[in-house]
Amino acid sequence: MKSSANAKLGRRAFLAGTAAFAATPAVAQSLNQGTTEIERDVNGIVRRNISSFRTLDWQTYFSNLNKGAILVDIDSRALHYWQESGQYHLYPSSVPLTEDLTRRGRTQVILKDPSPDWRPTPAMKIRNPEWPDYVGPGPDNPLGTRSLHLSWQYYRIHGTHDTRKIGRRSSNGCIGLYNEHIEELYEMAVVGTQVLLI
Repeated sequence: MKSSANAKLGRRAFLAGTAAFAATPAVAQSLNQGTTEIERDVNGIVRRNISSFRTLDWQTYFSNLNKGAILVDIDSRALHYWQESGQYHLYPSSVPLTEDLTRRGRTQVILKDPSPDWRPTPAMKIRNPEWPDYVGPGPDNPLGTRSLHLSWQYYRIHGTHDTRKIGRRSSNGCIGLYNEHIEELYEMAVVGTQVLLI
């Protein structure tokens, strides 16, 4: 009888723990809405995206290439860019750390920032009050050397000074590129470039 009671208690504890764990993304989502970028520990073992890095056809995703088109494939951790002329570019990227931090859908480039500075969002400051209120442009800036602002508040396609993040789930919502790649994309993209995250 005692072992049966312990088994029931163990099962209840397991179910309660599982329910608490399952609720975590909802809590994390409510705390992380509107975040730009957060430093994550990238020293752990992480599976990269090499096997799924492939070229795509723009007609599957866009009706035209007016002002160019950017497609971010979250699963393959790749950014695809088609110039208005049809010329194609493919870049490895970092993507949001978890699904609850990931935003998918259509947006567009609304601002090109040639020398980004960084301010933590209100949600970041609540979670990390020790973080600085401001980081100016330069080598330690979390947004790298260039930034493309999207129409979704706080969301960017930007560079990163931490190249270990590329090809990984490591951001808090943004799409990161190597600095040399964001500099290339920055020169080609324009305000109004279509963006689709899938």
